[in-house]
Amino acid sequence: MLEKFHIRHDMEVTTDTGTHVGTVDGISRDHLKLTRADSSDGTYHYISLQNVEKVEGNRIYLKQGTPIPMGAGAP
Repeated sequence: MLEKFHIRHDMEVTTDTGTHVGTVDGISRDHLKLTRADSSDGTYHYISLQNVEKVEGNRIYLKQGTPIPMGAGAP
């Protein structure tokens, strides 16, 4: 079971294969809030905590098949 306290500001969020998706700005209810600066459209994007597979070091890996919001990721 994922514990929210393992997730910190500025952690990298990646797909299950390690492709960069974004950077954590914070947690909003039960969603990861990704930074605006790290998105191609300059808006916040959210990913459900249910889609987190694991947290290792300063990186969050999403479960295989997690839908990535349009515009998330580096510009």
